[in-house]
Amino acid sequence: MNSLLVRFFLFSLVIAACSIAVTAWLASQATTGTIRQEQGEAFETDARIIDELVAYAAAHRDWSAAKSEVDRIAREHDRRIALTDNSGKKLVDTGNESSPKLPITPKAIIDPLNVNGRIDPRAVGPFKLTDEEYRTLHAHADRLGQCNSSIRTVDAPNGRPRLAGDEPGRLSIWDDCEAGERLYTLTVTEKAAYGELQRLFAECLEEEFPGGRVMAKSPGPAALDWEITTVRDSPPEDVACMDRARREQLRPHVAEQAQLFLTPVTGDEPMTIDLSTTGTTRITLVALGILALAGFASWLTAAQLVRPIRALTAATKRTAEGDRTARVDGGSGEIGELARSFNAMSEKLAETERQRQALVSDVAHELRTPLGTITGWLEATQDGLAEPDPHLVGMLLEESLLLQRLVDDLHDLAQADAGTLRLHPEPIALDDVVDQVVNAQQNRSVLLRAETTPVHATADPVRLRQALGNLVANSVRYTPAGGEVIVKLFEDNGNAVVEVTDTGTGIAAEDLPHVFDRFWRADKSRSRSTGGSGLGLAITRHLVEAHGGTVSVTSAPGEGSTFRISLPV
Repeated sequence: MNSLLVRFFLFSLVIAACSIAVTAWLASQATTGTIRQEQGEAFETDARIIDELVAYAAAHRDWSAAKSEVDRIAREHDRRIALTDNSGKKLVDTGNESSPKLPITPKAIIDPLNVNGRIDPRAVGPFKLTDEEYRTLHAHADRLGQCNSSIRTVDAPNGRPRLAGDEPGRLSIWDDCEAGERLYTLTVTEKAAYGELQRLFAECLEEEFPGGRVMAKSPGPAALDWEITTVRDSPPEDVACMDRARREQLRPHVAEQAQLFLTPVTGDEPMTIDLSTTGTTRITLVALGILALAGFASWLTAAQLVRPIRALTAATKRTAEGDRTARVDGGSGEIGELARSFNAMSEKLAETERQRQALVSDVAHELRTPLGTITGWLEATQDGLAEPDPHLVGMLLEESLLLQRLVDDLHDLAQADAGTLRLHPEPIALDDVVDQVVNAQQNRSVLLRAETTPVHATADPVRLRQALGNLVANSVRYTPAGGEVIVKLFEDNGNAVVEVTDTGTGIAAEDLPHVFDRFWRADKSRSRSTGGSGLGLAITRHLVEAHGGTVSVTSAPGEGSTFRISLPV
């Protein structure tokens, strides 16, 4: 299980298995949704059949002539339709003698006077206009439309035209048109129907309230709506009486209540759909095929993934054995990024090795010269060729001190590289540090001065004097006699800034990136006539960065240089 190829392969198999499971679940959900949709469509079809039968019952006094209409509805919706009375006697049946018995429970009750507790508006009974009345009212409606083009009328269930979208009785929009008043005049048929309705309503009130309570208004334009308009805001007893009167008036004009039975054309009940075992073998084979394809694709993908990793592993081993030229071509993606990172690391190791070798060479060179001088003069003195006078002793002491400074500098750099360079920060006045360094570096041939403002910071005063002293000593060393070195201290954007500006020989642009490298000198002849070990600026950079600051240089040949230290305050 330690092989990445095997782990990737197994992981891919798990993903494939999960994908199959999710796909199967989604398919099941989709199938369930389809079944529910089909059931919904069946319910919608049943509702349309019921609505058409209610419409027929509302417009006919009985079911005796309903056979042809019910047959049409049955063919249109592909259903067997059977209607029976409350005793179970068949009124209409689109089935035949070979059809099975009807279900015990009817699908619905067909009664236009009781559709969800309300009277179906298509049951108009005695309110239905005669042909002559229909033609007369629609002629008035046409003239009304010519009078006002914004007026649109629709037919009420009894055939009367009325204002579209408006409540019955709102006639203000017709005030300017003579045809409007004529249109809303009750016909003979409507007056007779409203008269009968008022009589039945009054009889009901007489039964409920003996003493003679009657309707408040006679039938008029406000009563053109037979859906209890005249008692809409009346007490519940009046509403109940109006509903009773309307049902009693409409009952002789509509078909009797009937029980509706709906079945498939064959008469059988629809089969229950069971998907639990449907296509089990096919689903299993397809799932195994998908699993095999996923496994094969995963194996190919894993092999392509492992190939550059193996190359990277081999290159890493060669690098560990000392081969600094190992490189890897990882292509694109994460592996390619890893390969590029390895190549960058390998190049960095090669560069570090070259720097190490150069460092050893430079250290040996720097140590050889003073040691050679000391050894030569001591041998000359031992052989009696030179007298150990104060001048010789002073010269040997100077060479010894040079060796000591070189060793100390190397020690500081080693601590910086190892991260063990210790600082002892404390609150200090930076202007005092600058003054101390300038006073210690005074030189008769170069004018050295300070321009400071009071700035306080938290830093190691000893290490800070060492860093600034290296910069000042370097500037004095490369400034010819009569030149000038200025040390400035000021605060800029919350940072303490120390600038060391000289009028020396300057530094070429191509040499600026190497100024803070170890053992680098602008003097390419490696002459030690200017002094220095070549480590001072490198040490300065480490000390400043240890304080959380930065050091930089700007220079141009023949125009001098400016070294800048920036420290947080």
